[in-house]
Amino acid sequence: MRSTLSKFVAVVTAGAATLALAACGSGDASTTGQKLRVGTLTDAPPSIYLENGTFTGYDNELLRDIAKREGFEVEFVGTEFAGLLAAVATNKFDIGSSTISTTEARKKTVAFSNGYSTGFTSIITKKGAGLKDVGAYNGKRLGVVQASVQDDFASGKVPGANVVRFPDYNAGFAQLKGGSLDGWVVPKDIGQKYIDQNPDLQLEFGYTVETKDTPSAFAVRKDNKELLKKLNDGLAKAVADGTVARLHARFFKTEPLPKELEQGGPGLPVQNSGV
Repeated sequence: MRSTLSKFVAVVTAGAATLALAACGSGDASTTGQKLRVGTLTDAPPSIYLENGTFTGYDNELLRDIAKREGFEVEFVGTEFAGLLAAVATNKFDIGSSTISTTEARKKTVAFSNGYSTGFTSIITKKGAGLKDVGAYNGKRLGVVQASVQDDFASGKVPGANVVRFPDYNAGFAQLKGGSLDGWVVPKDIGQKYIDQNPDLQLEFGYTVETKDTPSAFAVRKDNKELLKKLNDGLAKAVADGTVARLHARFFKTEPLPKELEQGGPGLPVQNSGV
């Protein structure tokens, strides 16, 4: 099972990296030639996941490309989303890579690179459940990954829902499969992957809303301006030469690429708070 492998790899990777980079990310210290620790998830394809023991997905392959352009290396470490931003802020990780939506609340904790994707929040339900609008979920059990944008959505914009929080996607999907949830709130691309891989479960999208105002971006510590500049410079180059477009087409077979990220496009600038 992917969840078991994910936990094993995350523990081994974290143990091997305990002594790495005590000085990385400290203020404006140079990252050139350094190996930076990246906190990421293990179970959220096509964006961030483990495949045959290797961290991959759109976010992580893009970050590898940026690192190569900007002269540093990356070491991925599996973690849970709920503590990821705090771990970046306290220097446990140099970078957070996890389709992190750039909300105003999160900008108080970390700084964000410019955006590299936009997306949709969706609620997956059993086929025929008839839960097609937010009002239909009053009194229903909705699963979310704790501290995610989907958690905020379910808690604040789905009136009367009973929100059930999980540490990762696999845990929530297991409960949906077992019938203890009425809906599972996820990024649409992750939900589509699960629906496609599990046709026997007879699942569908019950409700979907666009989240273009909070593009996904990499997270860094607020005082690490040198690394933030490198991420933005590398991302701009990847947009300009079509690398972002190619990676997006590779991992997102049906989702359209935002026009801002097309080859030669202006990109998705993010305005940080207090940076």
